[in-house]
Amino acid sequence: MIRLDKVTKLYKGGHEALREVSLDINPGEMIFLTGHSGAGKSTILKLLALVERPTRGQLLVDGRNVGRMPAREIPAYRRQVGMVFQDHKLLDDRSAFDNVALPLVIAGLTRREIGKRVHAALDQVGLLAKERHAPHTLSAGEQQRVGIARAVVARPRLLIADEPTGNLDGDLSLEIMQLFRRFNEVGVTMVIATHDLALAGRINGRHVVLGQGEIRSDEAAVAAPGPAPRALGQ
Repeated sequence: MIRLDKVTKLYKGGHEALREVSLDINPGEMIFLTGHSGAGKSTILKLLALVERPTRGQLLVDGRNVGRMPAREIPAYRRQVGMVFQDHKLLDDRSAFDNVALPLVIAGLTRREIGKRVHAALDQVGLLAKERHAPHTLSAGEQQRVGIARAVVARPRLLIADEPTGNLDGDLSLEIMQLFRRFNEVGVTMVIATHDLALAGRINGRHVVLGQGEIRSDEAAVAAPGPAPRALGQ
């Protein structure tokens, strides 16, 4: 289980992005973080990925305060976390296959295992036929699906997404959210930051509303989570 225990995050100049936020995230949950721009959604995701550290309070994963994790241990931790971004962050000089393969290459997997996993990930997002295409030749929705394949190819236990549908139209946005739901149904814990309340409302999940760095409401999940997953720290 992941727990934010009275977490405060201060930035230079005294800006308080989060103020004593407490939040429990259970294995297998699908959580939507919603709220206005600057409410603290992205900051929570950065904390979960250990891109940022809490100024005060604790970030606990399976009982360990990872907010104080030594820098040398962070790469291994991040291999358990898949990340999806609004602007894809794809490398345009590499094919869809090579973009998805990158985390596995860094992890030192064999060429055979990399090929097997990348093909499976691209097939899951419906892009196996375009594995050799460069990102700029793909549509915005296809580029986002390549980003999702890259995020899940290492079989993470936690997937975080920051405004993953911000640049997509309504139909494509719903398609991406439904794709996230399918991953959640096989046990991946999901935390998605979105400003689109209407879209989030169309997908069963838990809705956490933020405002001015604080949790304003936290609705219980509408649907039960998928199969019992492994905990993040296992």
